[in-house]
Amino acid sequence: MKEWKNVTDSFSEEQRHYKNTYMEICEVFDEAVEVSLFSSRTDPYEIYFSYGYMYGIIYVEKEDADAKREEIKKELQAEYRKNREPSDEFADSFTKKHHVCFPNDIVFDTDAFL
Repeated sequence: MKEWKNVTDSFSEEQRHYKNTYMEICEVFDEAVEVSLFSSRTDPYEIYFSYGYMYGIIYVEKEDADAKREEIKKELQAEYRKNREPSDEFADSFTKKHHVCFPNDIVFDTDAFL
């Protein structure tokens, strides 16, 4: 049976720091689904996920971060076991339910040019 694997240690301490966030944990399921939690001293925590063509960030308050991360993992894992790739219906409902954001700096980091 496939399990979530904690791959946080595969990142250097420097890599775990991103802008004003810090990667607390990064887990993968069957090398196909990734869920990471980023903490921040001043902003909401961020749950980053990647699964098939889906990826994005879900902002959460610190006190809700662990429970929300587990909820996200459970939903993505169930869909992966069912379809291997996210169905359009799942992607739609998941995105709306969790208010998924797509920050510009995921693809193009303008701060790198400043």
